[in-house]
Amino acid sequence: MSDLQLALIGAGIVVVIAVWAYNHWQERKLRRTVEAMLKPPATEQAGDLPGSGDDVGMEEGAAPGTDPEMIERREPGLVTEPFAAVEDHAAEDEPTGSRPPVVSADVPGNLAAATELPVQWTDVLADCILRFDSTEPIPAPALWTLQAGWSSELSKPFHWLAFDPEQGAWRRIDAGASGRYTRWAVSLQLADRGGPVSDSELTRFFDGVGQVTETLGARIELPAPGQEAMRAARIDEFCASVDIQFRFHVVEGSGGVFAGTKLRGLAEALGLSLEADGAFHARDTEFGEAFVLGNLGAEDFSGEALRTLATHGITLTLDVPRTRDGALAFTRMVAAGEQLARGLGGVLVDTQRVPLSEAMIAAMRGKIIELQQRMREADIEPGSIRALRLFS
Repeated sequence: MSDLQLALIGAGIVVVIAVWAYNHWQERKLRRTVEAMLKPPATEQAGDLPGSGDDVGMEEGAAPGTDPEMIERREPGLVTEPFAAVEDHAAEDEPTGSRPPVVSADVPGNLAAATELPVQWTDVLADCILRFDSTEPIPAPALWTLQAGWSSELSKPFHWLAFDPEQGAWRRIDAGASGRYTRWAVSLQLADRGGPVSDSELTRFFDGVGQVTETLGARIELPAPGQEAMRAARIDEFCASVDIQFRFHVVEGSGGVFAGTKLRGLAEALGLSLEADGAFHARDTEFGEAFVLGNLGAEDFSGEALRTLATHGITLTLDVPRTRDGALAFTRMVAAGEQLARGLGGVLVDTQRVPLSEAMIAAMRGKIIELQQRMREADIEPGSIRALRLFS
């Protein structure tokens, strides 16, 4: 073996040792940081819960011949009954009748108390929820530091919550949170319009939460990732089967164009408002979305663009899962379409440019009612926080 080869081998050994030493130093540095965070200030009694500091804001949420455009995440399979499920404890005071249960009955027992958790971040149907308590208060910054490395790898909505005894309520924990807490919860959404959470993401979530609780001296019971993956797949399959949008157009009958200024005046007279997404929105009495009016062309609407815009058509869209009262919203949308057609001198047509008939309109309305009824039977109220999360 030549001197050069020996020198290269020696250099390689030195590099490996240096990398190992650096990693070991970084690990010890992080552990010392967390331990320093966990150590209560000298002025505190052991076990005391100091004030939480600055509060983190609690954020709120066809039939044959109709040929409406139905936008779906995928071609839905035939779902004859809602996904298997567990009773939604948040609705125990509501009559259930023969309504099917909603979340898998084999979910962990720590969900039994989930009624007190804020539904916009922790929903027993939409989320995998883990809860744990600690003997000693855990500083929010320490927990946030420990989870920062792996939580950014999660693609689905993910939240940490802690119970604030002074406020008597749960608060969401983020990078700016302060305070020390003994009662904790963490949630990961199981499905949305992007599909179900993956097996690998669930495994990463469970491993990460397990590492955090172990480091902080808390105990937690983790469900099997495969069990939660099956829940996610069932939820996604059902949601895909009802995830439909109905739309139709108003076009200029002779091939001409509509002036943007006139269109805006008519839309606002109908109670629609131009919003940041470049479309006019009709809202219900609770400010939920009823339907949307957009440009049939590629250009979004804006206050400036409408002054000079000339378009060959407009599109009205009703998003079935995200609309509270689909039948009422559809009636409003049809009436708005007819008034816009009259005011602009256009024609109300389906997506194949076939003029809408009363039979086609009735068939669409019937389908909307059917889809929303199926959602309610599965404990997903159309337009609710739960629906808005699952169909986002």
